Amino acid sequence: MKSRPGTTLHVAAADGGVTLAAFLRRRLGDASWSHAQRLVRGRRVTVNGNVCVDPARRLREGEVVKVLDIAAAKPPGAGDVRIVHLDDDVVVVDKPTGVTTTRHHEERDWPARRRQLQPTLEELVPQAIARRLTQRPADRRPPARDGASPRKRVAPVRAVHRIDRETSGLVAFARNVPAARILAEQFRLHTTHRRYLALVAGRAEAGTIRTHLVRDRGDGRRGSTDDGEGKPAVTHVTPVERFGAAYTLVECRLETGRTHQIRIHLAELGHPVCGERVYKATHRRGGATDESRAPRVMLHAAELGLVHPVSGAELRFTSPLPADMRQTIAALRKRYPPGG
Repeated sequence: MKSRPGTTLHVAAADGGVTLAAFLRRRLGDASWSHAQRLVRGRRVTVNGNVCVDPARRLREGEVVKVLDIAAAKPPGAGDVRIVHLDDDVVVVDKPTGVTTTRHHEERDWPARRRQLQPTLEELVPQAIARRLTQRPADRRPPARDGASPRKRVAPVRAVHRIDRETSGLVAFARNVPAARILAEQFRLHTTHRRYLALVAGRAEAGTIRTHLVRDRGDGRRGSTDDGEGKPAVTHVTPVERFGAAYTLVECRLETGRTHQIRIHLAELGHPVCGERVYKATHRRGGATDESRAPRVMLHAAELGLVHPVSGAELRFTSPLPADMRQTIAALRKRYPPGG
């Protein structure tokens, strides 16, 4: 039986609430239960552009399910998480693309075996810390504050902010409750420093984008409103490198930190982030077309600054562009050489 690769399926009202496996069996026609489950567990199905490996996931009306022609790459593991800073209170890591920062609310009660199919960064960081401590020479390893051996199981970390699954770059976690409260307050008050690099379609200019964002702009997606409803969102945009008039590498500095803020603001400005699938149609000014074939949303959290919750020291971290963004930029430089 064929799996019908490349098939795109839209979840209708009648399909709302059914499991992904049941939906595939129903919509693919001749699919058996075992085949539908193999497609999902084999990383051959996406929901809204994200790989889903849970056949029991309940679908909602308006979601988009796609059967891939080849299996998607395996999710990152603890060995793919680079620790940038580590102490008793704070850990800052360089997040690889393809992993969510935290588990969605409806997934928090999943059993461990089910979680392991698609781990989150929050779950991988303790493993990365344990690897880091184990790899240190014993005579150079600092003693734990409570006297416990650093080779023992590392306690869970606490998320104080988030970046999207496909976004790469710097993320901070607290290692105890007091630190979590202080760091979360810094992000809530927008006193942290957050600088992103994004590759966008078109010739983007410098400027500041100020809008109010709502969870549902009218079609089930987040977006800006014209009536002042929603939360204020401010993004400062500066061009870094141009590729003819077709693409621009821009710096985005967040004055606020709303969900999907950069992606929404740039799309609404007419310059969707390359690889964007959700917000590419939200721009209001005609907008540029993305033909870069970027493998994912080309957005990277390049700088993160915060105040240490215990020492009060100003901390500033940087992260270089990941390989996939460098490769995409290199390809654009060849297509659009300076003066060409």
